[in-house]
Amino acid sequence: MKDQPKSKWRWRILRWGLISLALLITLVAAVVTEENWRGKRDWEAYKKAAEARGEHLDVLAEPTNQIPDDQNFAKARVFDALWAMKWDDKRPGWVADKPAADPFKVSLTRSDGSWPKNEGGDFQRSTLIDLQAWQKYYRNPAPKVAAEFPIAAQPQSPAADILLALGKYDSAIEAWRLASQRHYAHFSDQLAAHGTPNMSLLLEYLSRTKETVRFLQLRAVAELANGQNDRAFDDVTLMLDINGAVRQESVLIAHLVSLSTMVLALQPIYEGLVKHQWSDAQLVELQRRIGEKDFLADYQRAMRGERAFGTDYFEALRHTRQYQTFDFSSGSNRITTINLRLVPAAFFYQSELTTATLYEQDCLPLVDLDQRLVSPDTVRRTTAAVQAELRHYNPYKVLALMTFPATSRSVEKFASIQTYADLAQVACALERYRLAHGDYPETLAVLAPQYIEKLPHDIMNGQPLHYRHTDGGNFILYSVGWNETDDGGEVVLNNSGSGQVDREQGDWVWNSAAK
Repeated sequence: MKDQPKSKWRWRILRWGLISLALLITLVAAVVTEENWRGKRDWEAYKKAAEARGEHLDVLAEPTNQIPDDQNFAKARVFDALWAMKWDDKRPGWVADKPAADPFKVSLTRSDGSWPKNEGGDFQRSTLIDLQAWQKYYRNPAPKVAAEFPIAAQPQSPAADILLALGKYDSAIEAWRLASQRHYAHFSDQLAAHGTPNMSLLLEYLSRTKETVRFLQLRAVAELANGQNDRAFDDVTLMLDINGAVRQESVLIAHLVSLSTMVLALQPIYEGLVKHQWSDAQLVELQRRIGEKDFLADYQRAMRGERAFGTDYFEALRHTRQYQTFDFSSGSNRITTINLRLVPAAFFYQSELTTATLYEQDCLPLVDLDQRLVSPDTVRRTTAAVQAELRHYNPYKVLALMTFPATSRSVEKFASIQTYADLAQVACALERYRLAHGDYPETLAVLAPQYIEKLPHDIMNGQPLHYRHTDGGNFILYSVGWNETDDGGEVVLNNSGSGQVDREQGDWVWNSAAK
């Protein structure tokens, strides 16, 4: 008799517990449904408003990216081996179906990965490439490594020995020259799929392209030293053409490679100017080709590409509910797949919205294309604001905001390379003036419009570039740089011991007197 009330109460507790659980599940389902609806509504409203403002969110699908293969630089013969590879899920990685040497892949260095010591060469520091270091490298193969480059029986001049060694790739470079005649470039229409295979293939494409430009840099400098100015000019213009192809891509990593290949191309231009080896006609053409490049506009294209890449990425996750990443910890580089089936759709919609607004409101305004200005102070303030927002955790924003610091740091790279391109144009105009008058001018004002159509201003502050005619018939031309302070043309090296320029300190300088 006494057990019945206990059983009854137990049943009531269980029943109310089940009812409460059902109500909780219903409530959670209702909240999730509401959040999913609100997320989709907000994202669709943003897309509609953005398109009304002229912002096209799917730049990866722009008509300019739909290029026939026979007009596409990325589909030229020099990349045949790349496109013939197949993805191996077991390794994972791209492997050749029939392993063989790639006849179009060039390399400056031996297969052991070694590099000549102190080869130098940095126009930002006013130093020239050390051809003797490269000569020694090619004439003295590493112990127990067969000679991989042709060498003469007896030492020649450094330039002659280098050109003999690099002659191994003459036919490959001519294939690259033929490829550069394709004036359109787009790596893959499938980049929007964001698969790990696609991105790794893009990195290989960019790596091969950069290595070819690095090869051409050394060859052009050696040709200048060997008195082969016309051949050096042809190699420099090829470098600029390849740079132009990479600049047409939409994603940030491609544009970062574009910036690095432009730095490589400016080195032989600098060395030819220091040694007064370029003719007036060559200088005119170099000015034209450099002036065609607009790295500030490239920054905005890259940001729009990253925006499209990011929103498409979350869209793909919403559909597949599978997040894939490389697992390097096991040593097998296998792909790890994380199931996201329980993640509400609202997370993906709101992440798309956060990504899109971040790039439009915080990234794109960092470069003023109309005034051609970059404000480091604005970059610093925007970065600080985003980092402050990260401290207030929001699941809808955390992933998008975490990518911003790397993106904001890229602004300085675009600004510095645009500045060096501007300095190079003016340096070519100064050399043309010297060829005509026997010396450099006292001021830049006399250059326009005869030697340069319009003098570029300093994109750091909108003021004229700094210039002074120095003793010994030389000049120093510079921008105030990222610290926005006139340091008198001083170049500051970083503290890492690498001897590289610290582009956040000192001025950005073009000095006609090499050290």
